[in-house]
Amino acid sequence: MCGIVGYIGGKRAAEILVEGLHSLEYRGYDSAGIVVIEKSGAVLTRRTGHVTQLDEAVVAANLSGTVGIGHTRWATHGVPSEENAHPHSDCSGTTFVVHNGIIENHRELRAHLVESGHIFTSATDTEVVPHLIEYFLRDGKTFDDALIEALRMIRGAYALAILNTAEPDTIYVTKMSSPLVIGIGDDEHYIASD
Repeated sequence: MCGIVGYIGGKRAAEILVEGLHSLEYRGYDSAGIVVIEKSGAVLTRRTGHVTQLDEAVVAANLSGTVGIGHTRWATHGVPSEENAHPHSDCSGTTFVVHNGIIENHRELRAHLVESGHIFTSATDTEVVPHLIEYFLRDGKTFDDALIEALRMIRGAYALAILNTAEPDTIYVTKMSSPLVIGIGDDEHYIASD
């Protein structure tokens, strides 16, 4: 069980993401995290425990980026830990994913990716997604095509929000069976799934 949020607009994304994660606390969770695109690149912040602990870390980091995604997690694959908290990234740290749902064939996908040289840092099913995208990017595909190829390989239910540092003003979203809402405002957009 989990919830995801995303924001793109003109306001500080970190504050909006943490507020959204607080709204998802009712679902129960053991960890939370966000990634925000800053001028210097992606800044990933994850914590176990209450969203308040994440909030304190985010305030201390003084993030000013206006694009980001966040996640609350209730452990289903792997123990509660910062390593297993979302967002998850690929080997290069350029593609970040948050996920609501379950990837049923994650073990087979992970084995194939490890055989291809990918290094995993968590025990979650979600981490296969950014690695699959990276796998297809290495074949020279565009990000759009790599994402589509990755989705063709995944079995299960999902709502995904995806950031790629090469496109710092874009959040990719996709779903299969899991709910996903997109909010459209004046020069800003929100996404959520729980």
